[in-house]
Amino acid sequence: MTLLELLHLLRKKWYLVVIFPLVFAGATAAYCWGFMSNDYTSDVSLYVLNKTDDQSSNITSSDTAASQQLANDIAVMAQSNRVIDATAQSLGMSTLKGYDIKVTSATTNRVITLSVTGKKPEAVTQIANELAKQTADTAVEVMELKAVNIVDAAQVPSAPSGPNRIMYTAVAFLAGLFFAVALIVLLDLVDTTVKNPEEAEELLGLPVLGRMPSLKGKGN
Repeated sequence: MTLLELLHLLRKKWYLVVIFPLVFAGATAAYCWGFMSNDYTSDVSLYVLNKTDDQSSNITSSDTAASQQLANDIAVMAQSNRVIDATAQSLGMSTLKGYDIKVTSATTNRVITLSVTGKKPEAVTQIANELAKQTADTAVEVMELKAVNIVDAAQVPSAPSGPNRIMYTAVAFLAGLFFAVALIVLLDLVDTTVKNPEEAEELLGLPVLGRMPSLKGKGN
């Protein structure tokens, strides 16, 4: 099937190209805005301070690389069971299940960012701040660092961070469009009727001698 033939098919069944994307997008939008609850994210930043930082005049590039590696190690430690369980216990919670915790560490500095996402803005703020405190205390104890300081404490988010309802609706619209095109092509493939004289010549191997025009109106 050529592109021109496909466009001709889409033009003949344009209503399917309109209906399916609208139905898919409408159903997705109704679900997203009617049933999906908001997510809130709160962030806190930590700065790693190594013991060798007291000798600032003797810091070399290898020291800087080592400090960045320490930051990466602490980022992994922040997601350990020891830190997460200590955070939950300190807040009087049995577990942090239901909260999404992400830890990122930059490659060019020693700043670590902890992000906590959940359904309640006040809860994610408390968890983020306590998680930062437990991470700092554990890192100093286990890795014998000078300090892990909190740069920016977590603040109560004023607006939801998700879900991305507009994106979901747009994806559903495109899925409906793809489904409509696929359905039109499938219907054309299973249609065995002869649609034009060229197909008749190809199937029968006989030339078309004449054409009878279609007549419209009563009594014809």
